[in-house]
Amino acid sequence: RQLFRSPSVPGSVTERLPKRGLRSDGDSPANAQRQSRMAGSPEQEAALEPVAWLEPCRSAQLQEIENLLANDDQELIGDFSKPHLLPTVEGKDPGLKYISPETLVAVLSGSYSSFIGSSVVVDCRYPYEYEGGHVKGAVNLPLQRDVEEFLLERPIVPQEGGKRVILIFHCEFSVERGPKMCKFLRERDRSCHEYPRLHYPELYVLKGGYREFFSQFPGHCEPRDYRPMEHPAFKEELRKFRGQSR
Repeated sequence: RQLFRSPSVPGSVTERLPKRGLRSDGDSPANAQRQSRMAGSPEQEAALEPVAWLEPCRSAQLQEIENLLANDDQELIGDFSKPHLLPTVEGKDPGLKYISPETLVAVLSGSYSSFIGSSVVVDCRYPYEYEGGHVKGAVNLPLQRDVEEFLLERPIVPQEGGKRVILIFHCEFSVERGPKMCKFLRERDRSCHEYPRLHYPELYVLKGGYREFFSQFPGHCEPRDYRPMEHPAFKEELRKFRGQSR
């Protein structure tokens, strides 16, 4: 959850948040405090300056936004401008958005072309795994410096017409390397901008990784094969890349 929201949310965010999902005023702790202040005598109420009412209202509004972002399963993308486009599934890390192999095939097949201007499948496996079989069109970015060079030094710019740029990360099982790289990109992207702006506000992780994708859709892989990370013929390469990844 920490990846997709900040401890403080600018007031401008409120204009872009959908109203549904917010708790009613009666349920808000901030509102209960506000009501207790309003319960004073008429003389006390008359003595209050108008500006004294603005801060509690603004504070309650920001608290409602925090509650939405914390409890609504992060339905908005990273810059809070719109909901996520792709249908998501439950994954290991609740702070990330996971998609199924079927959804990735839909993206690759152009089912979302009316909404997506550019989509990048980021394969975080080591090069010998990638060379042994990968999702068609995927780019191999196994190290953090690869991600910075490919995605941040030359950012992909959204096309005119509001079409989205989305990134889909995966590794062999999408349990460690893929999710970690997704988090790394978001953290580096945040550090480059004034909150909440981002180069890449819409990030996903492929649930089950390449292993699951290949088992279901080998026709979308090239070469049509699967080489595991712990393949006995690549022990030296595994040792080398594990050292570079630390």
